[in-house]
Order: sequence, then structure tokens, then C-alpha cells
Amino acid sequence: MPHLLVAGKLHPTGVNRIFELKKEGYSVTYIEDISEKSYSSLISDADALIIRTQPLSSETLNNASNLKVVSRHGVGYDAIDLQALNSRKIALTIVGDVNSVSVAEHAMMQLLACAKHVVRADRSVRDPSKWNWRNQLEQREISGSNLLIVGFGRAGQKLAQMAKAFNMNVRAYDPYIGTDKWPHKDVIRATDLYQGLSWADCLSLHVPKSQKPLISETAFAHMKPGMIIANTSRGGVIDEKALLNALNSGQVHAVGLDVFEQEPPSSKLELCNRDDTLLSPHIAGLTDKASERMALACIDNAINYLKGTINPNLIVNKEALL
Repeated sequence: MPHLLVAGKLHPTGVNRIFELKKEGYSVTYIEDISEKSYSSLISDADALIIRTQPLSSETLNNASNLKVVSRHGVGYDAIDLQALNSRKIALTIVGDVNSVSVAEHAMMQLLACAKHVVRADRSVRDPSKWNWRNQLEQREISGSNLLIVGFGRAGQKLAQMAKAFNMNVRAYDPYIGTDKWPHKDVIRATDLYQGLSWADCLSLHVPKSQKPLISETAFAHMKPGMIIANTSRGGVIDEKALLNALNSGQVHAVGLDVFEQEPPSSKLELCNRDDTLLSPHIAGLTDKASERMALACIDNAINYLKGTINPNLIVNKEALL
């Protein structure tokens, strides 16, 4: 009897689905807590692990003698030791296009809210002494402004459509898409990141985390003064210290952050105590509908892999399994 270990709270529809699997000949352990410690002692019996955003380390995998597949509830996997999976020939799967609309909508909201200084406006009403902030004319229009999208996958492409509806000029930077496969003829390709930044009034990030922050002190230096930034990608894509300096200098007008270098961020993080930062707890892809689709998709991936019917495009490390 194949055994599924589900680590992390799922949408109720997903919970119903995993318990239906018992009728189909699977055994299931379901843990709502989202931490490595909560599931690490239970992994030894698992044939498949469904995991949210918590880490999966080599130490935990040392106890996973039966594990065949790790199914991510999402698309990012920077908290997972991929090299350890590869050395053990354990597959890693991600969900397909289940939350790109949600992420794009969140990024569009960040761009609009930052342009309008929504946090500052809200506080000027809650504190009557700040009412006259309205006369400082710090709000901006985004119509006619330049938007650079960094990472032109599904979410980036959907954001481009939304931004064009707001009459924004859109360019995208993604060196991993071949010229012959560029997905939108009406979105100009930026071939150089720094040139794109010097052109842009607004920036939206849709890329995975790398070893060094993509938006570094050097990147900020190439921006126009007053940049608006939306980050729904991963913490660590932006150098938070450099961002703080850019906000203080006016190089950045305002920033929307859904992700942080440390999650949850420390209450001492200065970015959390400003009115030119719009913050959210890593929820860009977590609308009710997107969460439902994601839960069902990651369950299907685990089952389909065990059955040998998985879509190969959903396997991150298929070359390592050969």
C-alpha cells in the first residue's frame, strides 16, 4: 500500500481528496504544521511527500528510505535540497499553471498601491493630524509609465496584459527564453537588465532566488529616481539593505513586498516600519481558488508519479532520474 505524507495545511478540497485516496488503496498521514521538524520523524514510511514552503534537508532525506517523489505545493523549491534529491534519484515535481492569475493580480495591486501611496494615505485618515498629507501631491499615475517585468513566465505574461489595460508601456527581461520563443510580440524584449532598469518607471519581479540578489546595489544605481517596485517572486531576489538605502534616498518611490529574505521577517526589520512599503505575508498565489487548484494539483502529481503517468514537464529533476 503506497503511503503519502502530506506536510502542511491544504485547502479543504485538497484535504477531502487525500482522505478519498484511502478508498483507492493509499495510506495517508496529514500534518497541518508547516515546519521540517513536524514531519521529519514520519518520512521513513513515505513513498510520496507533499510539501508546502518548509525546508527539506539532506538530514531529513537520510531517513527517507522509501521516498520516490516530493511534490511541491507550488512552483518554487529553493528551500529543498535538490542535490540531495538528485543523489538519491528522488523526483521533485511542481504544479503547473494554477496561480499565475493570482500572482499577476497581486503584482498589479502592488504597483497601483505604491504609485498611489496607499499605506501613507490610509494612515493620514486614521491619524487626523496627518490629513494635510494629501496636499503634498506624492501620488502618481501609472498610465503612460514604463513597466519592466523581470521573468517573463506565466505570471509575468499575465501581468503584461493587465498593465497594458492600464495604458502602461511594457518591456520584459528574461534571458532564459529564446528569441524564437518570445511569447508576446507586443511586449518588447529587454536584452540587458541594467538598460531595462534605466528605462523603467516601475519594476515587477517574477524570478527564482539565486545565490546573489539580482536587484543589488548596482541594479539600484541604474534605476531612475522614484522607481516603483513589486516583488512577488522570492525573498533574496532584492538586497534588502540596498533597498532600504534606495527608499531613504528617493531612488525608490515605494515598494510592494510579498516575500522576504527571512520569513516571517523580524519585527526589527526597518522595512516593516515604514509607510512607503506595502507588505504581505507571501500570499500572492494564495487566493481561495488558486489554493484549491494548487492542492489538487500537487496531490495529483504525487499519485501520477507513483503510477507512472506524470506529465514529464512537471518534474524538475527528470535528467537526474535517468
